[in-house]
Parts: sequence; C-alpha cells; structure tokens
Amino acid sequence: MSENQGSFDSVFQAGGTNVKVVYLLYLLSLLAGVTALVGLVMAYLNRGNGPEWTTSHYTYQIRTIWMGLAYSLGGLILAVAAVGFLVLVFVGVWYIVRCVRGLQAAAREEPMPDALTWLW
Repeated sequence: MSENQGSFDSVFQAGGTNVKVVYLLYLLSLLAGVTALVGLVMAYLNRGNGPEWTTSHYTYQIRTIWMGLAYSLGGLILAVAAVGFLVLVFVGVWYIVRCVRGLQAAAREEPMPDALTWLW
C-alpha cells in the first residue's frame, strides 16, 4: 500500500482527521447541501471508535445536524410572520460557529467541552 493510500484511508477511519473532515463537509454543505448528509453518516459510523476525545466531537456533529434541521424548520414555519427570516439567519450563524469551534478543538485534539449543548 502506498503512503498516499494510508492518508486517504484516515479520512474515513475514526480519528482526528475524520473529525475535521466531517466539520469541513458540514461547512461545505452551505454551498452544496448533500455534503452534510455524507458528514452525518461518517459521524454515525465512527462514533464510539477512535481516540476517546473524538467521541464527543461525533456526538456534537450529529446533534448539530439534527438541531439545525429543527431550528430551520421552526424558522421556515415562522417565515410566514417574517420573524422566521431572522431565525434562519441565526441558524446559519449558529451552524458556522459550531463547526468552527469544533474544528478548533479538533486541531488541539481536545474533546468538545459540552457536546450536548443546544447553543454553541
């Protein structure tokens, strides 16, 4: 197996590289939505595997998608009353902040301090 093949495999195996790839897929989903689904599947498949600090990241990533969908649905429903557009802007900012915070913690190989939070 070549050296490049080994680094390619680490993208899909539980660990720090995979955690970072999932966050990047989430951010890329702002331009191409399907990448969030790919990242979600990767997070579900790798949760509980890999170094201990990654487990909190996978939980945080999974919750980011499901809570983001719930918040977005609420914003779409409230869009009839115009306030929903503000909610949708908040959801976009919230999503980006969660991904950036996760990437920063992953770069330091630290667990997410509160993976179950509803906020940042």
